Amino acid sequence: MARVEQQRLPSLTGHTHLFAHRGARAHAPENTMEAFTLALRLGATGLETDAWITRDGVVVLDHDGKVQLGPLRSKRIEDLDAKHLPPHIPRLTDLIDLVSQRSDIHLSIDIKNIEALRPTYDLLAGAPGAVAERSWLCHPSLDLLIESTPMMPRTNLVNSVRLGSIAEGVETRAARLSSHGVRALNMRGDDWNGGLVTLVHRFGLHAFSWNLQHEHELRPALRMGVDAVYSDHVDRMVDAAQVELHLS
Repeated sequence: MARVEQQRLPSLTGHTHLFAHRGARAHAPENTMEAFTLALRLGATGLETDAWITRDGVVVLDHDGKVQLGPLRSKRIEDLDAKHLPPHIPRLTDLIDLVSQRSDIHLSIDIKNIEALRPTYDLLAGAPGAVAERSWLCHPSLDLLIESTPMMPRTNLVNSVRLGSIAEGVETRAARLSSHGVRALNMRGDDWNGGLVTLVHRFGLHAFSWNLQHEHELRPALRMGVDAVYSDHVDRMVDAAQVELHLS
């Protein structure tokens, strides 16, 4: 049976952010300045990372939140001072410095421990170049996002969930997010279809789609009008976007 091609649908703003997941993760060590810098050279228009806060209040970028202290021993980042972290773990301020002069680059930041949310916002809001306005702070807790929205007016809050965890249904979730000023719903690529993207757009919400690693995943997502895609493979993501732009 022939594969049915995804109908071309519009994104909310007419373009799609191309987020390099943990930097150019397929090409360099993840969540390092090397990976972030390489991702921009490869054509990413956004950088995705994960934020933790150290014991002494420094926001740093790492996925697992643990530091290996020996072959059999690790310690949580939140239990260490920043000066005791290995040098490959950057601070959020390092990433802000990288993008503050690039008005076309967006940031997507997964808040890994709740205590990192406010310090992350404060650093973004204090940065030059309207970095806060082009940053997207992601968390699965709907209650946390609703509580935080009034206190963080200059940035974009994002509900990152799996479709199966939205017990009330996408329409009800989208209505609630929109009514409280949350800007986007972020789900895994195989959770989305064109109908759900259109539904979310009806509430003025952005539809973000993560874990898109191959052309056969990236191109249908771009065609269904998602507002952001996330990929480890920046080269494939950029190529897919260029092909779809040429065909549109």
